[in-house]
Amino acid sequence: MSITILLRALDRAMLERVAEISGQNVYKCMQCGTCTSVCPMSGDMEITPRQAMLLIQHGLVDMVLSSRTPWLCASCHSCQVRCPRGIEVTRVMEALRQIILRENRDMVNPREIPAEAISEMPQIALVAGFRKLTS
Repeated sequence: MSITILLRALDRAMLERVAEISGQNVYKCMQCGTCTSVCPMSGDMEITPRQAMLLIQHGLVDMVLSSRTPWLCASCHSCQVRCPRGIEVTRVMEALRQIILRENRDMVNPREIPAEAISEMPQIALVAGFRKLTS
């Protein structure tokens, strides 16, 4: 089996995993860019939501997983509300986060947060952050 065929099979498996976790058909995306235009975090993302959907459609899920984009998604659902195809991009971003977290790779280490910062932060913000960023 050639390396290209093996890579395509791995990409397809990852794409199916995203679809299974999110329940979304990324192939419905027509690349209109509405999701990116309404996203309050797109200016800080390395890969915009539209670009992420395109990369996922082409099986390049690892490129999106290696970026900070899934972690910067605020899950505000603005993209979902305005998507003409009804794609819930927030669910796709959550699926990407879940893929990483299920590999026991945390995006933040609670032990590295200074005690002074923890005492000043609202507990609800800490809990929400840990739920999103730790496995």
